Amino acid sequence: MRKIKIVLTAICMFVLGQLQSQVTLGGETNMSLNYLTPQEYEIGGITFSGTGRCDLRTLNFAVGDKIKIPGDKIRKTIQRLSSMGLYKDNIKISASKIEGNVIFLDIYLEEMPRLSSFIYKGVKKSDIEEFEKKINLVQGKVVNENTKIVVNNVITDYYKEKGFYHASTKITEETDTINNNFVVLTIEVDKGKKVKVGTINISGTQQLESSTLRMAMKETKTKFLFQPLEKWDTAVVDFFRNHDKYKGKDLFQLFKQYNSDRVRFRFKASKFDEQKYEDDKIALVKRMNELGYRDAYIKRDSVYLVNNREMNIDIEVEEGKKYYFRNITWVGNTKYSSELLSKILAISKGDVYNTSLLEQNLNMGQDNADVSSLYLDDGYLFYYALPVEILVENDSVDVEIRIREGIQARINKVTISGNTRTSDNVILRELATVPGNVFSRSDIIRSQRQLLSLGYFNQENMNVIPKADEKSGTVDLEYVVEESTSDQLELSVGWGSNVFYGSVGLSFNNFSTRKLFKKDAWTPIPSGDGQSVSFRVQVYSNYSQYYAFSFTEPWVGGKKPIALTFGVSHNRIASYGVSSTDSKYYRFDITQVSLGESHRLKLPDDYFYMSNMLSYQQYYVRNYSYFILDSGRCNAISYTFTLGRNSVDAPIYPRTGSEMLFSVQLTPPYSLMNRKNYSDLSDAEKYKWLEYHKWKFNIAQYVNIVENLVLSVRAKFGVLGAYNKRVGITPFERFYLGGSGMTTGYMYDSREIVSMRGYTDESLAPDGGGAIYQKFTLELRYPITLNPSATIYLLGFMEAGNCWESFSTYQPFKLYRSAGVGVRVFLPMFGLLGLDWGYGFDPVPGNKDANKSQFHFSIGRSID
Repeated sequence: MRKIKIVLTAICMFVLGQLQSQVTLGGETNMSLNYLTPQEYEIGGITFSGTGRCDLRTLNFAVGDKIKIPGDKIRKTIQRLSSMGLYKDNIKISASKIEGNVIFLDIYLEEMPRLSSFIYKGVKKSDIEEFEKKINLVQGKVVNENTKIVVNNVITDYYKEKGFYHASTKITEETDTINNNFVVLTIEVDKGKKVKVGTINISGTQQLESSTLRMAMKETKTKFLFQPLEKWDTAVVDFFRNHDKYKGKDLFQLFKQYNSDRVRFRFKASKFDEQKYEDDKIALVKRMNELGYRDAYIKRDSVYLVNNREMNIDIEVEEGKKYYFRNITWVGNTKYSSELLSKILAISKGDVYNTSLLEQNLNMGQDNADVSSLYLDDGYLFYYALPVEILVENDSVDVEIRIREGIQARINKVTISGNTRTSDNVILRELATVPGNVFSRSDIIRSQRQLLSLGYFNQENMNVIPKADEKSGTVDLEYVVEESTSDQLELSVGWGSNVFYGSVGLSFNNFSTRKLFKKDAWTPIPSGDGQSVSFRVQVYSNYSQYYAFSFTEPWVGGKKPIALTFGVSHNRIASYGVSSTDSKYYRFDITQVSLGESHRLKLPDDYFYMSNMLSYQQYYVRNYSYFILDSGRCNAISYTFTLGRNSVDAPIYPRTGSEMLFSVQLTPPYSLMNRKNYSDLSDAEKYKWLEYHKWKFNIAQYVNIVENLVLSVRAKFGVLGAYNKRVGITPFERFYLGGSGMTTGYMYDSREIVSMRGYTDESLAPDGGGAIYQKFTLELRYPITLNPSATIYLLGFMEAGNCWESFSTYQPFKLYRSAGVGVRVFLPMFGLLGLDWGYGFDPVPGNKDANKSQFHFSIGRSID
């Protein structure tokens, strides 16, 4: 009891001492306040001393108030001022004078220093920019301990995310030489060594392989390991000594299990991120559940540093027993039979119990191959399916799927948002979702594809927001788009050897002739109606000039998707510096006019389209020995029929879908309509009217392997034929295989350039060009960024192809092969640019430099 009294006395003395330090009596009087018996005083005045001031409203008292001194109001005022972080810790409230029951108080405050400037040491400029996004260090900011703590936490957390777990800061302050109450902060950063994940040890597995579980951890990866012979002798001895336990087991699985902890092909160990590690633990358990281990969980785990640069992870799991589906029953379905739903669900009795697969086949199947798509494509927007485990017995699970079908919904309103240039009607006419129609998810997906195929919108930010009203049975659809630039500009100018070269190309892919005479529409050009206009001018001094113009109206009359295209071009090559009256003067002109239409089909499905085109081409030659004729005219009138199908999900970086194109180009069979002996005719007479038939077939398939990794498989075929054996295959319109596929400057015979990477331009075609070709491409693509302002993706490819002079020399299995890598960059103003490196494996007879290592530059889809 005596000890307790001594302790209480000591506590009281300490408290009294603290209270006495809060209020002191200043001035010349020797009066002292009695702290044991507080008295009530009226505050007669409040003054401030020291360098600091505060708003009187922040105090717990005011002039005229009656307060007890000492008391709570004085104590709470000091606590409040201290907690503001604006003043140093030596806050004092003094009684400067007492007159009877009136007291005059003085508050002593010293301001915390303020920031004049700050300096980072030991960090890169890019890191400083990241710090400044999170740390509000501005001139005049109060510098206190909290400020320093925030700076330290932001910097160390930033480096922890990058794997630098030993990052530290040293923050020093120095008084500003100009203003004593301002300081300069020096922030020295030592990020230390980067800590990477060393090994991930997973124990407790009985049936599952630890390598399988490690693969489920997408963000937390182990370092590279290659020790295939570690303890191999022990494994061999165990195999022979305990041969019975290996009977009936797959040798490949045994080999895979043996190497799972000895061989890991990863050349860049992952950094350790605590939040991502927690997510990966969830993914690990989910993976065990997917493999049938319904009761699996993580018993314990630990993360520990092995040294300053490596961190190991130990995870102990409990598998539990493996479960299987037994009976799956349906309740509440009236629209579709249980047999049909079970067929779509594609889960049978005895399959491994996998709730993720069950959910996927119910609601999230690929290519709409799930139960929900069946309902949602028929308007049952309010449908839902709830799988319930009704019985778990031994290793079997019975599941009952409870369906609520709801009513069939119809579309009420369709609106557009986010379009700043493109007119609403241009978007609405592409949509398959029309007010009054039954709601269909497939129609929404198709509508999105149609909008993306226009090339006007960002494929990553397109969205559809349904606003359903179950009471009325209707749904409003809002299509959210984000405009991206579809116009393109090409400009090049050069000067050399007293020769000027210039080229200008403009493509406006969302033009509007309707707004041509509206002054406000020129921003910088009238746009928004989906029309396409392109101009191109190319001048090489007086030697060569090329002019081209084309116009496309995608919806003639604005009511049906019938596109009309008109194009005209003229190319002239003439003697440079020679008068047209001179006998040495030569000239070569190519003039072409074309008119075509294309429209969509509804059968076999609405991904098909058909086009028809008429074109006239004239070659005028005067003293030009490089052409088939020295002088004269060649004419070609042709009709081209095209049947195609396009179901790709996006134009720039397609992930799914396919493309198919079949075309045939025909000229009139002049030789069959006259009685001329073409074997006796001169070239000028023989080629006055060109005749041929040309067949082409292209196909491409895009497969989304995982995330944004895409496999592209393509094939191309072409055949050029003759009507009359005496005339033979025309020297025009022939195929030239090899290189980047870009049009060269020597297109006088309307040759068709087909790319083939790993070989030089046109090196795989016979002399004079080929009449038949085939080419196969296998390409793996992965995007770096899908930002609409700069889409970039990498690719690896393998190609095989060849070009033959005629069917008599055609050998379909004799192909030139190549492989390589490349990059594509899509810039809205310049289109798709590509750089590829290819290696041609097969030598080309008579051209030793045609294969092996080759670089190719491409514009647009010349390589595709």
